Amino acid sequence: MAIRRRGGSSKNPPIFSHEFVIQNHADIVSCVAMVILLGLMFQVSSPLASVFVTMQYNVTNNKTEEETEPVAEDDLETNYFNGPLDLCGVFFYLLICIVVHAVVQEYVLDKLNRKLHLSKVKHSKFNESGQLIAFYLFSVAWGIDVMMREGYAEKLSHLWDKYPHALLSFRVKFYFIIQIAYWLHILPELYFQKVKKEEMGSRVRYAAFYVAFIFGAYTLNLTRLALLCMVVHYVAEMAFHLARLLYFSEKTELSEPCFSLWALLFLLARLSIVTLTFLVVWFGLGKVEPRGIDISQGNFNSPLIRISVLAAVCLFQAWLLWNFLTFQLKRRREAQAAAPKKKANFGKDKRKTKKEEGAKKNKQESSDGEWQGDSDNAQTENGGMRTRSRAVKKK
Repeated sequence: MAIRRRGGSSKNPPIFSHEFVIQNHADIVSCVAMVILLGLMFQVSSPLASVFVTMQYNVTNNKTEEETEPVAEDDLETNYFNGPLDLCGVFFYLLICIVVHAVVQEYVLDKLNRKLHLSKVKHSKFNESGQLIAFYLFSVAWGIDVMMREGYAEKLSHLWDKYPHALLSFRVKFYFIIQIAYWLHILPELYFQKVKKEEMGSRVRYAAFYVAFIFGAYTLNLTRLALLCMVVHYVAEMAFHLARLLYFSEKTELSEPCFSLWALLFLLARLSIVTLTFLVVWFGLGKVEPRGIDISQGNFNSPLIRISVLAAVCLFQAWLLWNFLTFQLKRRREAQAAAPKKKANFGKDKRKTKKEEGAKKNKQESSDGEWQGDSDNAQTENGGMRTRSRAVKKK
């Protein structure tokens, strides 16, 4: 699964060198993941390996609420809460994300790049958009399935009822672990993909924002609100990266409508996320009892934390909107600057063709004239030589 080298040299790099690690990083990471999985097969290492692979902090409850009668397996429900050992699971699934990233890169994106013959700058952005659109599509489909199974879409009040939502189902907890692991894996991929320093800043910035907000919602037990906001946000981002893929593929007739669709979805996503956050955090949790901070119960329903969450979400959405407006203004200025240039170039091309035709005729005439002039000069020179020779004979 090693990523193929783009260089022309056939020499193998020395072991443990930077080039060796970059070329074979998927194999190295997959070996580490296999060692952890093999630990599950042995009784000595199974407790340690299970910390990385399985979800921790499970609690089994009885659905029937009748403790006197024997309980069947179907009446038992296993839920999970968060804790420090979740970082071990994040680490393991970060390794899995790196392996999947390498598979998508080699077997999908690299083949498309060979067909399109993109430049180095477009090549890097094409790979980024290709990876992100695959992740967004997977996350949106999985998120909608989780919301339907958990019943979050049945009633809006389910987003804040029975807070704190400290007990999570397996699918909800696993979804958030994968989300955190994916956005953390962006950081080592900057080294593995040899990303330029000019592009590192933006990628580190948005990865840090994603990790901060998802991890914050997971810690504060606001997973229901965060899940819905992530799905809405990912739909808009998926439209943007689809438009960018089409643009780099030189399919402007398809990329322009996708950019327009992204602009509409982006504005709707910002409005929806801010509205949902105000509705859930300020109005919904404001009516839920008990209030205050109780870390043992996972309750963070205090005015200070609610105001901090609202401020963080609104500031982040405002920052995204500012970047969106500057991007749109930049595109409009470039389009307006390119339009008169095309007209001027079109007029210049017509003038050039006329001038070139006239110049060709003049060159032909001048070449003919030069040829005639040269022949006359040759005749006069020959005539002069003849007169001189006659004069010498007379002498």
